Amino acid sequence: MELSIPCRLVNKSSSALPRNSPKAPLRFWSIPRLPLQRSFSPFILKQMNPPQPFASLPQNNDSSNPTFPSTHPGRIGEVERVTRETNMWVKINLDGTGVSNSSTSIPFLDHMLDQIASHGLFDVHVKATGDIHIDDHHTNEDVALALGTALLQALGDRKGINRFGDFSAPLDEALIHVSLDLSGRPHLSYDLNIPTERVGTYDTQLVEHFFQSLVNTSGMTLHIRQLAGKNSHHIVEATFKAFARALRQATEYDPRRLGTIPSSKGVLSRS
Repeated sequence: MELSIPCRLVNKSSSALPRNSPKAPLRFWSIPRLPLQRSFSPFILKQMNPPQPFASLPQNNDSSNPTFPSTHPGRIGEVERVTRETNMWVKINLDGTGVSNSSTSIPFLDHMLDQIASHGLFDVHVKATGDIHIDDHHTNEDVALALGTALLQALGDRKGINRFGDFSAPLDEALIHVSLDLSGRPHLSYDLNIPTERVGTYDTQLVEHFFQSLVNTSGMTLHIRQLAGKNSHHIVEATFKAFARALRQATEYDPRRLGTIPSSKGVLSRS
């Protein structure tokens, strides 16, 4: 369809004709019809361009960079450790939901493993037997060694993770600060003043030994500081809760990193 209009409306020279001159016949110019420009409402634009989900964030050309589809089974580490003193199996899923299923024959240690799972949102499964007729030392140590090895396995090349974690956890009068770095370099700085020798039947000296063993096999730098606290149970439990939250921060993915290794060296590994 074409729209026709009198040329006098668009040609100013027609107004300059003398009044007594014979009227020129009207001429019509043809103006081609322009295509309609469709305007979109913000709502339609939102429908046409939905925000990218985290799983579809752009990645580097390196096909080995992690993508995180909803069906991803998670980063899982599984370790079996058998010695003349202990026999154990440990499995951890860093992308879990907080499931805990631990049986170590040391009730207080089971309770602390529950804290790691619940507050870190890790799935933690531990089955352990050991020479607890002597004491809890070997079982406590080997659970931590196996858990650290499973963590190391689950982390893989550590592409895209935050790497660092930092958290302070209060529990009534107790306040514990934990800072850690998944650097590949094992180190423990430990400063807890636990006033009693035992919590239930658990030797409180084993708290430091647990974290030292975990650090040694996972390649983690870990700092633990007591800012306040008088009750032994509160101090120890707050420590495990703060550790779980700091580890959760460190193992979670940084979407801005786009699957790269969080190191200026380009590699994070055990030294």
